[in-house]
Amino acid sequence: MPDQKLDNLLNLALDATEEEREKSRNLNVGYEKQTRKWEIIVKYSEMGDSVEALLGGPEISVVPLLGRYAIVTLPESMLDEYSRRPQIEFIEKPTRLYFEDLFSKEASCITQVQRNEPGNLRLTGRGVLIGIVDSGVDYRHPAFLTADGKSRILRLWDQSISGNPPEGYATGTEYTNEEINEALSLSVQEGRRLVPSEDVSGHGTAVLGVAAGSDFSRGAVNRGVAYESDLLVVKMGIPRQDSFPRTTELMQGVDYLVRQAIRLGRSIAINLSFGNNYGSHEPYN
Repeated sequence: MPDQKLDNLLNLALDATEEEREKSRNLNVGYEKQTRKWEIIVKYSEMGDSVEALLGGPEISVVPLLGRYAIVTLPESMLDEYSRRPQIEFIEKPTRLYFEDLFSKEASCITQVQRNEPGNLRLTGRGVLIGIVDSGVDYRHPAFLTADGKSRILRLWDQSISGNPPEGYATGTEYTNEEINEALSLSVQEGRRLVPSEDVSGHGTAVLGVAAGSDFSRGAVNRGVAYESDLLVVKMGIPRQDSFPRTTELMQGVDYLVRQAIRLGRSIAINLSFGNNYGSHEPYN
């Protein structure tokens, strides 16, 4: 009968052969084949003694954690006896961690339509515009460059920098793709003089990376959804005291993106990760 103090995966791993463990992506996690030891997670009860006295012993190493948890390493041959200690409440094996972005894209069926396979649509965002109204962007980040190092950002309107607003608008400065590429060709310090726009919080850069980040230099491990799209970026104005930017700046930003898409004759998807909780909270009848 499986040990009731051991989690199901650990019981399954102990019942499996070495060959079965090695074929699995999960069963061998936490097991060191050379030393035949397990690294396990232990939940225990305090009984007046020190943690080392409660959980330790010959060939057993213990790293106490808060909340009466501990990471314990011990020989596999001792697991059965170890679980019988009265202070041990539960034991589980470690499991692998992954970049969540990989699984979220798979769950959203993104990876399936992007695979380079016969008959596949291979939707990468090519020919589409991705627009964002947020805290700006780190335009030097490789996630927003083409394979040859050119910027994918066609326009960057920074509402917080006075000087040269887009036609039809009264605030900020608009930077073109040509200006951004010239800044990229210079040193960081000189480039910042030409295109001084920055993403101080990093929020806009992170959001745009998920939506459209490319990964040409690292084998497409962490690329975004529409990684071959062209980009339009609006950085909203400087926040006032005790406040984020205003809805008026957001509205102008969206208006600008739509107008740019119409001018270029291109489809656009706009990401908004700013918002508020104003207005009625009454449910619709």
